[in-house]
Amino acid sequence: MNRFILAATASILLAGTAATAQVSEADLADDQALTAQITTNGMGRHLQRYSPLETLNKDNVKFLQAAWAFSFGGEKQRGQEAQPLIYDGVMYITGSYSRIYAIDLMTGKELWQYDARLPEGILPCCDVVNRGAAIYGDMVIFGTLDARIVALNKDTGDVVWRDKIADYKAGYSYTAAPLIVDGLVITGNSGGEFGVIGSVQARNVENGDLVWERPVIEGHMGMLNGEPSTMTGTLNATWPGDMWKNGGGATWLGGSYDERTDTLIFGAGNPAPWNSHLRGAGTPSEDGMGDNLYAASRIGIDPKTGEIKWHFQTTPREGWDYDGVNEVVAFDGADGEPLLATADRNGFFYVLNAEDGSFVNGYPFVKDITWAEGLDENGRPIYVEDNRPGDPAAAADGKKGEVVFSAPGFLGGKNWMPMAYSQKTSLFYVPSNEWGMDIWNEPITYKKGAAYLGSGFTIKPNYEDHIGSLKAIDPATGEWKWEYKNNAPLWSGVMTTAGGLVFFGTPEGEFIALDDETGEVLWKFQTGSGIVGQPVTWEMEGEQYVSIASGWGGAVPLWGGEVAKKVNYLNQGGTVWTFKLPKQLASMK
Repeated sequence: MNRFILAATASILLAGTAATAQVSEADLADDQALTAQITTNGMGRHLQRYSPLETLNKDNVKFLQAAWAFSFGGEKQRGQEAQPLIYDGVMYITGSYSRIYAIDLMTGKELWQYDARLPEGILPCCDVVNRGAAIYGDMVIFGTLDARIVALNKDTGDVVWRDKIADYKAGYSYTAAPLIVDGLVITGNSGGEFGVIGSVQARNVENGDLVWERPVIEGHMGMLNGEPSTMTGTLNATWPGDMWKNGGGATWLGGSYDERTDTLIFGAGNPAPWNSHLRGAGTPSEDGMGDNLYAASRIGIDPKTGEIKWHFQTTPREGWDYDGVNEVVAFDGADGEPLLATADRNGFFYVLNAEDGSFVNGYPFVKDITWAEGLDENGRPIYVEDNRPGDPAAAADGKKGEVVFSAPGFLGGKNWMPMAYSQKTSLFYVPSNEWGMDIWNEPITYKKGAAYLGSGFTIKPNYEDHIGSLKAIDPATGEWKWEYKNNAPLWSGVMTTAGGLVFFGTPEGEFIALDDETGEVLWKFQTGSGIVGQPVTWEMEGEQYVSIASGWGGAVPLWGGEVAKKVNYLNQGGTVWTFKLPKQLASMK
């Protein structure tokens, strides 16, 4: 009798545990291997966006079919750039205008939604997008366009805690998915076009209390446990005068975590203002003045203290808005050496040493680069000085510097849209765009809450037959194994699988699966609006599922110049599409 009571009690306790499942640090660390869930942005904190699932493969992907679709509703459509999270039978996905939804995985039915109710006067640079959430314990956590972070109960949507990242009235905002490591929720910030200061913040995930903050522009003080810690860099080592005080470097894409070296890796955006002559970057300098550290850089940070361990600056003397935030992916080289890879807006693909961030190799990943001849042995650009936008102070009217044509355009050889790395092929699948720009400099002074550019520009396509280009790149050699060309710019994330598939979407609304070895189109589905979201895949009850958010928007319609006109016919939207391979079709060819 006692044994029965004990067994029954144990069964009740186990049932209760299952009903209130909580996400642990181990779940986050093992996210890539735990194929029934996706608890991190990037399908692993290394951001490989690779799934070991192979139920869905090259032979049967043609049988992939729609399971359900969920509308974000209302008139708040615009760009839908989020990556879904999958946990315990629920999808958590953010939408434009700082909304988040919990959706039943089996039926597509809404369980709850939360609307941040943004204030008047927000200053988003590049549409009202949100790129996703984080999940930990019994909370789902996301940031809002008014530069706040909110933790919600994942089962009810009720607010657990919230905090202010920065002052939205000064131009700060937030669009990235938070990163959680060892009980800390880690965020960057947005707003580089408003003369903000890029920084990385770490909070106690349980209550939102700020633990440390690391500004990424030299001269600014860090904070640890409520006290000043160390200055970033050395004051005025690479910034002239007081320009560092509004030096930009927004950390707007969020970061990755390399568990091999216990390092957070964040990108720091463009220096402010864009007019490089005002920052001492217009002419070469042997002492580093004008490099404007640590803008346009990748930065390795100690997750416990916020101290900078290393940095690698992709575009010193930046003058084209070649923002340095693009994601850094941790991977192992052919001999097992720990490496990092990043595809920069400036058109170069970099491989770095994971231990110290030092340069290993680098290659162009777009066809046309006019601002630099290449990279030297340390990865520093070899500049074409004649292709730097001119100094307006040297112009006859003092109002407009010499106009130059630069490629890539300021929206980048690759912008925010994440690439994927396959452990099966050892290739990176890089969404890129082939475009350039006319660009010129103008006088500018800083004013709180106002745009702080000092440049004008017009984006232009480089080729008549395509702008978008998805490339399969060998990181050891820089060789392009294949290229998929698309008429409109590519702006969606990429995912690859052990089943030999590469998934991505197009602004024309096509959700596409390619052969990872050849680039051949194996399957596609028209979603009804342009895709700028990030695909994911998981398994449930023996079947493999794939999801993507569809909804045209982002930076291209707002900043794209002649390119924006080329795609102005595209419809907005706001729908999560979920597909599955039915069991009975999995073995068919």
